[in-house]
Amino acid sequence: MTSAAAAQHDARADIHDAELRRRISPGALRSWFGIARQWALTDVQAARLLGTPVSTYRRWKRAPDITLDVGQMERLSLLLGIYKSLEMLLPRADAADGWIKQPNRNALFGGQTPLERMLAGHIEDLAVVRRHLDAERGGWA
Repeated sequence: MTSAAAAQHDARADIHDAELRRRISPGALRSWFGIARQWALTDVQAARLLGTPVSTYRRWKRAPDITLDVGQMERLSLLLGIYKSLEMLLPRADAADGWIKQPNRNALFGGQTPLERMLAGHIEDLAVVRRHLDAERGGWA
C-alpha cells in the first residue's frame, strides 16, 4: 500500500468505533427517513433495507436518538451512497428517485427493479447496486 493510500485508509471512519456510531447514527437515520420518503418506500421496505424489524424501524422514526450496530451502519452507508450516486447521475429528482423502481435489463438485475434486488435482504445486494452506480459514474467519489 502506498503512503497516500495508507493515509486515506487511516482517515476513513471506523464504524466499529461505538462512540463514532453513537454520534452519527441519529443524523444518518434522519437522512435515511428523508430518502425513504423521496423513494416512496413503505416502512416494511425501509426497515428491510436496514436489516431491522419494522417495529424497531417505526420506533426509530419516533425517537431516532439511537446507536446503530455495525451491520446497520454498513447498510446505511451503502444506501446513502446509492442515493448520492443517483443524484449525480440523474439530476432530475423524479428520475433519480424513480430509478430504483424501474425494471432494469442489466444482467445484475435480470429484469427486476433495483429495489427488488436490494430487498432480497443480503447486504451484498445493496453493494451490487452501489458498485453498479459507481461504475456508471466512472468511479468512486
